[in-house]
Amino acid sequence: MRLPLTILCLGLFLGMSKPSPKNAVESKVEIGQEVPNFTLPNATGKMVELSQFKGNFVVLEWYNDGCPFVRKHYDSQNMQKLQKKYTAKKVVWLKIVSSAEGKQGHLTTQTASTKEREEGSHASEILLDHDGKVGKLYHALTTPHMYIIGKSGKLIYEGAIDSNPSYDLLDIPTSKNYVAMALDSLLVGEDPKIKKTRPYGCSIKY
Repeated sequence: MRLPLTILCLGLFLGMSKPSPKNAVESKVEIGQEVPNFTLPNATGKMVELSQFKGNFVVLEWYNDGCPFVRKHYDSQNMQKLQKKYTAKKVVWLKIVSSAEGKQGHLTTQTASTKEREEGSHASEILLDHDGKVGKLYHALTTPHMYIIGKSGKLIYEGAIDSNPSYDLLDIPTSKNYVAMALDSLLVGEDPKIKKTRPYGCSIKY
C-alpha cells in the first residue's frame, strides 16, 4: 500500500533533522560552575590530573591535527604564540585529543610527541582522550573548542577561539580572539565581558 505523500515527507524530515543551533552550544559544564575533574595520559604516558592545577588559570584546547580550522591556527603560529604568551604568565594550557583510533586526528604517545615538536607547541601538556570520555563529559563539539577554568576550578569561558569561523589564515588579524581577551581580563583581576560563544571547527571524531 502506498503511503500518503505527507507521511513520506514527514519521515524524510525526521530522518534528516539535526540538533537545533541552541542545543549545539549547550554544555554539561555551565559558566560559573565547578568543572569535573579528569585524569588522562600525556605524550609520555604519565597520568595528568586536572585537579593538580587548581590555583592556576587553565585553558583546555580540543585538538585535531588534520582539521583545517586547527591548521589555520597552527600553520600561522597563532596558537603557539598564544600558548607561549600565557604559559609564561603561569596559565596552564592543556591540549586534548579525543579522536578515536582509526579516525582523523588520532594520536598515540609517539605520534603526539612528534607532532608537538614539529609544530613548536608551547602547551603545558598534550593529553590523549582515546575513548572520548573527557570530551563527552565536557560536551566538546569541535576542534578547536576552547575552555578557560578559573583558579577555584570554576568554568569562566567556553566556545570559539575567535570571532571568524573560517579556516583562512588571512582572517586571523581581523578576528577578536575571545581566549586572549578573557585571559587578559582575568590576569588583571577583571571579569571577562564575553564568557560564552558558539564553537566552530571540525566535529570531534569520537
